[in-house]
Amino acid sequence: MSTFQNIKEVEASAKTRMEKVLADFQHDVTTIRTGRASVNMLEPVQVEAYGSMMPLSHVATLHVADAAMITVQPFDNSQIGPIEKAIRNAGLGLNPGNDGKLIRVPIPALNEERRKELVKKLHGMAEDHRVALRNVRRDSNDASKKLLKDKLISEDDDRRAHEEIQKLTDAHMAKIDALSKSKEKDILEVK
Repeated sequence: MSTFQNIKEVEASAKTRMEKVLADFQHDVTTIRTGRASVNMLEPVQVEAYGSMMPLSHVATLHVADAAMITVQPFDNSQIGPIEKAIRNAGLGLNPGNDGKLIRVPIPALNEERRKELVKKLHGMAEDHRVALRNVRRDSNDASKKLLKDKLISEDDDRRAHEEIQKLTDAHMAKIDALSKSKEKDILEVK
C-alpha cells in the first residue's frame, strides 16, 4: 500500500481500484456462455502453434455466423488441426468440424444441468469480485486510519472518508449484482 498525503488521494485510489475490479468482472462474465454464440466464448482457448501456446485470436479470425455457429478462419491453413484440437480440448463442451479451410463450431443448446452449472460459476465469479471490492474498502479504510494516526487529518475527516468509501463500495457492489442478475437471466433463458 502506498503512502497517501490526504483523503482525496485515498478516495481516488479506492475508486480506481474498484473500477478495475468491476471491469475485470465485466470481462469475466463475457466468457461464460449463454444459449447464443459469441466469440468471447473461445477466449480461453490456447493453441499450440509455431512451438508455443497462443490465444486462438492470434492464429485465426473468429466470426459469429449465426446464433448457433462460430466460424474460425485460420491465418495459416496448416494450423487447422491444432486449432480444432485446442477448441475440442478446452473444456467448453464444443465439437468443431472443418472443411479444410474453415472450422465451424456449432454451439449446442444448453441443457438444464449445464445452465445450473454456469449460473453456479457466475455466482462464484461475482462473489470473488465482491471480496476484491471489500479488500479495496479495507485497504482504503486502513489508509485513512493511518492518516488519522499520523495526525494528517481530523477524526471528522476520517469518519467522512469511511462513509465515502462505503458509498463507493455499495455502488460497485450494486453494479456487480445487476450484471450478475442480467447474465443469469441470459443463461437461464431457453431459446
